[in-house]
Amino acid sequence: MPLAKATGNMYPWVTHMHAELGGECEHKCKYCYVDNPRWGRAPRYCGEVRLIDKETKVHLGSGNVIFKEHMNDLFAEHVPAAMIQMILDHCQKWPDNTYVFQSKNPGRFQDFNFPESKLIFGTTIETNRDISESISRAPQTFSRMKAICADNMKAVDKFVTIEPVMDFDVDVLASWIDRIRPKFLNLGADSKNHNLPEPTVEKIMALVDKLKEYGIELREKHNLARLKP
Repeated sequence: MPLAKATGNMYPWVTHMHAELGGECEHKCKYCYVDNPRWGRAPRYCGEVRLIDKETKVHLGSGNVIFKEHMNDLFAEHVPAAMIQMILDHCQKWPDNTYVFQSKNPGRFQDFNFPESKLIFGTTIETNRDISESISRAPQTFSRMKAICADNMKAVDKFVTIEPVMDFDVDVLASWIDRIRPKFLNLGADSKNHNLPEPTVEKIMALVDKLKEYGIELREKHNLARLKP
């Protein structure tokens, strides 16, 4: 089976996507794009977590920027460590790529042996506020921020995604991003009408100004236009 080229509007800087992990993510985020409103969740992303056998044999090539496990959270607590390491070992066989790993549980990054390749680590921080009750079962955004700032993460290339952006406190969220010092930040809005608590235009613009002040590269998603003048 060939390596899939990146499609859609997630990350235009990624060339390919590859998913070896099947089953359902325990985070159950309300806005998860795997839960398609028209035809539901694909069978391969239902049930217990598991490896998709045919995907474990895919030739990953060279010179690619590959977003690994874009349909799941590889580092969620319910994913067995042995399964995670098998996926990372597959990447090690094709070291001439850049691999992108993104998780809402970045504290688990430090537990594994990653491929000797160029690596980019990311986390999602939709807001600085508590969203545990009705929006996501993932670790709270404060704990994600602390984990991605850990000493063992200081020397790695990392990014933050604020998408879908939810109502936030400008000074607090901006200070978190300044503390993380990501290589770049992705900023986008809810594209699927999930009825999320969204910030005002004024807050969006104030955050953008703060990021510029801190010298952080901002990569705005086109869906952000809905929230801007």
